[in-house]
Amino acid sequence: MLTALEGELELRAEEFSGELVETIYFGGGTPSLLTAAELERLIAKVYQHYNLATAPEITLEANPDDLTETRIRELAASPVNRLSIGIQSFFDSDLRLMNRAHNAEEALKCLELASKCFDNITADLIYGIPGMDNNRWKENVQKLLQFDIPHISAYALTVETGTALDRFVNSGKVAAPDEGQAEEQFAVLAALLTAEGFVHYELSNFGKEGYFSKNNTSYWLGKKYMGIGPSAHSYNGRERSWNVASNPKYIKAMLKGELPQEKELLSIADRYNEYVMTGLRTIWGVAAVKVREEFGEHYEKYLIKQAEKYLGNGLLSFEKGVLYTTSKGKFLTDGIASDLFYV
Repeated sequence: MLTALEGELELRAEEFSGELVETIYFGGGTPSLLTAAELERLIAKVYQHYNLATAPEITLEANPDDLTETRIRELAASPVNRLSIGIQSFFDSDLRLMNRAHNAEEALKCLELASKCFDNITADLIYGIPGMDNNRWKENVQKLLQFDIPHISAYALTVETGTALDRFVNSGKVAAPDEGQAEEQFAVLAALLTAEGFVHYELSNFGKEGYFSKNNTSYWLGKKYMGIGPSAHSYNGRERSWNVASNPKYIKAMLKGELPQEKELLSIADRYNEYVMTGLRTIWGVAAVKVREEFGEHYEKYLIKQAEKYLGNGLLSFEKGVLYTTSKGKFLTDGIASDLFYV
């Protein structure tokens, strides 16, 4: 697999000719299974074939049960300079419900160790978990704040088809997530983190100044990105592509020097819809002038027309030619955005 990943990095280098690489992100499955030497091997290949910024953000996703003291110290000595830790909750009952491999004690211990070795850490929490009231949710957030980490991501629990949680909900063993409760907990989260100096810069993301995720911000601002490995997606501004999901098929193709990839050319409507979706989720909003310049005057007029009812009910605001979701509209962002889509 490592040889195949290196092969793809080398094969696709021309695609990023003239581009400055600002971030490297090890995510997707469980990249923390890679040893420090294997991570450095892949990072060295990026440096060999691409033009990198002076101090690129290099993030590794990891689960608490993977982050032993030895592992954290190895990573701190490597080029990795940012950790993304999937905490989800500090309560064992929540973790069991979500079928997580770690427990609450491991979550606390890994954050204690990681915060001593890394300045740049982000952690994930999940809200809207059945049986978790607002007080317990507040306790979750406050426990995370004790570690003084500069970035927090929080997501509403969703029940994916075919998962253990899906079976529990369908059998009646577990209550379905309550959207009203999730909205309340979203408001609690925003209030707590804003009071602690976090900027709510994207719907699910809160960061201290200077610690916004450069990787994720690139997606939201429509920058090019290249995904390496099975199932990885890429985007060049006009076209989206994705690699075959099968590990054996991916490796077999790459060892032959072939890229097992499918592509989709995005229409103007596709690109407009993506800009609306990503823009409304962020503090940068959707600029009418950008819509006019990139997609045409027709799309600008359509955007303003579709936004009228949301401006009227206070879910959107229009300031200096930019549409933003208001605090009242934030939890409803995705639904609002879909109503502004060009169909």
